[in-house]
Amino acid sequence: MVPVILAVGIVVGIILGNFYGSRFSGRGLSIINASSNKISDLLRLVDAEYVDKVDIDSLVERSLPNILHELDPHSTYASAEDVESEMQELEGHFSGIGIQFYIFRDTVNVVKVIPGGPSEGCGIKAGDRIVKVDGKPFTGKNVDNDKAQKSLKGPKGSTVKLSVVRPSAKDGKLREFTVTRGDVPVKSIEGVYMLDEQTGYIRVRSFGNTTYNEFVGALAELESQGFNRLVIDLRGNLGGYMETAIMMANEFLPKGRLVVYTEGRHSPRSEYKSDGNGAYQHMPLAVLVDESSASASEIFAGAMQDNDRAQIIGRRTFGKGLVQQPVNFRDGSLVRLTTARYYTPSGRCVQKPYQMGDPGAAYERDLINRELGGELFSADSIKTNGKVYKTVGGRKVYGGGGIIPDVFVPLDTLGYTSYVKEAFVRGLIPEFAYSYFDTHRVRLAAQKDLSQYLMRAGLPEAFEAYAAQHGMPRRGNFNTAARNFLRRYLVRYLVSDVQGEAEAVKYYNADDPYLREAMKSFLMPSPKK
Repeated sequence: MVPVILAVGIVVGIILGNFYGSRFSGRGLSIINASSNKISDLLRLVDAEYVDKVDIDSLVERSLPNILHELDPHSTYASAEDVESEMQELEGHFSGIGIQFYIFRDTVNVVKVIPGGPSEGCGIKAGDRIVKVDGKPFTGKNVDNDKAQKSLKGPKGSTVKLSVVRPSAKDGKLREFTVTRGDVPVKSIEGVYMLDEQTGYIRVRSFGNTTYNEFVGALAELESQGFNRLVIDLRGNLGGYMETAIMMANEFLPKGRLVVYTEGRHSPRSEYKSDGNGAYQHMPLAVLVDESSASASEIFAGAMQDNDRAQIIGRRTFGKGLVQQPVNFRDGSLVRLTTARYYTPSGRCVQKPYQMGDPGAAYERDLINRELGGELFSADSIKTNGKVYKTVGGRKVYGGGGIIPDVFVPLDTLGYTSYVKEAFVRGLIPEFAYSYFDTHRVRLAAQKDLSQYLMRAGLPEAFEAYAAQHGMPRRGNFNTAARNFLRRYLVRYLVSDVQGEAEAVKYYNADDPYLREAMKSFLMPSPKK
């Protein structure tokens, strides 16, 4: 890795050095012959001769992503601001005021105050509307999620003055709070509970810095409840750190088993093996994946499958198997340069096919093409490259990008009518759910069995009226299936708002075909080890 980093640093240094070193020396077309690098020549030419004044720094900033895009879909450039935002998820915390919010009717609404966070200590409450930040109005069409995040997050120890309206107080007065920003945890495990007397369940949202410790804690919690088999849910998990996936895989593998290896043109093969210290080497295991499971998720799933350690249940995973090496710039921005590929223990490359220099449209349409080609609905439609690999027990697995499941679960679109689809596209479903929650906050909090109460609350009909008021009248295909589909989503949103994401996961799993297949898999003979 070090030679690669040095090479990239030298190249970038030459480009920028050539440009800045002669930025003010020489004019005219003769500068084209000043160096052997066309990029630096072009930048000097634009700076010296272009008809209007150009911010060269800004031009370079905008050009770098386009240059990297010519390589592969995952070599990227990130500005300093983007780097900070992206790392918060992986590092397991960020510095902010400690609230969950929803922008409703052009105003930041406090959905939840995170226990023990800075806002709780100041007296901010769920339901408050933030209308001013540091004395400046903070409502209107220009207030979006990105602007709110940037305004409310900030360096630890810094302060922000918030002016809020509290509807529950009925007095309409502004309340002023000065909040000192502090560390706010970002949990990567969303659900931990027992599916039945034997079966534990863990939903892992991402593979960050704190995920392994959270995972070990989740296992300990399930152990105290007597689990002897486990379902790990990686659906929608976009990945994260490879090292975290390896540590988690180590818990389930005997000593000396290959977890993953990486290899590239300038990166010799590097193998990562289990150390034999895992506490759950013989526990029956099922892993749930879908087309959004990517990167570290695929490393974990591939290791379990190729070592005949778990049944992989769901649909073919995303297929992100390129290794990026971060190269930092002095201003905090960085380049993530692809230097190698991930391979599962059987030798399958996780990365799905792509065309070098492709503008990206075809690659980005891959999931749509899977749906159009029937892959999300039938295992027979899954495309492979035809090459056969073998697990440690001799089972056949196939290459072609992503991890192909052992047990296929088709995408359920019953009830996903054009009416429901348009409601999602317009953003009306989460908007209605928040409106309903905000209006019935006290009553919902008082329910002993919230999900059952909501199932009987006439939510589809209430949504239908709400949608009509917002320019989306009822259609003929708003049938029973569509109502049931919509009710399930609305209840999930509301349970999350009232009781938290862990309870929402538990509710949504209650009638989940993935989990039905997982439970069946525990009754099947174990794969050969």
